[in-house]
Amino acid sequence: MIFQAACYNRHWAGKSPKLTSQNQFQVQFLTSITGLRNAGAQNIPVGRYCLAMSFVHLHVHSEYSLLDGFSNITKMVKRAKEMGMPALALTDHGTMFGVMEFYNATTKAGIKPIIGVEAYLAARGMADRDPQLDKKSSHLLLLAENETGYQNLLKIASAAQLDGFYYFPRVDHEFLAQHAEGLICTSGCMSAEIPRLIQQQSLDAARQQLDWYYEVFGPDNFYLELQEHDIPELEQINKNLIDLGSRYQA
Repeated sequence: MIFQAACYNRHWAGKSPKLTSQNQFQVQFLTSITGLRNAGAQNIPVGRYCLAMSFVHLHVHSEYSLLDGFSNITKMVKRAKEMGMPALALTDHGTMFGVMEFYNATTKAGIKPIIGVEAYLAARGMADRDPQLDKKSSHLLLLAENETGYQNLLKIASAAQLDGFYYFPRVDHEFLAQHAEGLICTSGCMSAEIPRLIQQQSLDAARQQLDWYYEVFGPDNFYLELQEHDIPELEQINKNLIDLGSRYQA
């Protein structure tokens, strides 16, 4: 079983973020193995040296991520095309409102569209609405691998808005597990469950949560997400993620 890794540059830019010297695997995580597979590439080595492959953004917010995204989809796709990217993802916060515009723009440009969402996970259950216990939620990146995954994304996004909305459109672990088929999941950003547990020095709890995601999504569909921004905490989060991933032979 190989625990795989993917990463992204959250804020759209004309250049890729830099690698940290602490990356003990020396894998260029800036290359998206998931994106390349979805773009049609075959036999991509995982957990090895992957230094000469195309770059694909897998964690991307557009202007449809209200108060948390600024990128115009048309301009974003145009820039991806100019940079020779074979694919591009759209993972707006809690919504899929931009999917049709994104799909039409990418297919017109000859770029593989990767449909996703950055979901909100309820602190407890999606029906719970206590102002002290349930106001805060965590993030989770989900990508559709196939038609089944796309249908499950639609169900997750719809249920989050119609049944789980409390400050944010939320789902919970139970609902997520019931709709995990066909989805690719990552460990997420700093506001996701596992990175938050790492920041709280709760490594045993982070390990247990990794086990849950690994079991729900399977060894081929759960990825460690490493980020590189000008945020001091990310260096330690990345180190811990790599250490935790070693138990899955990542």
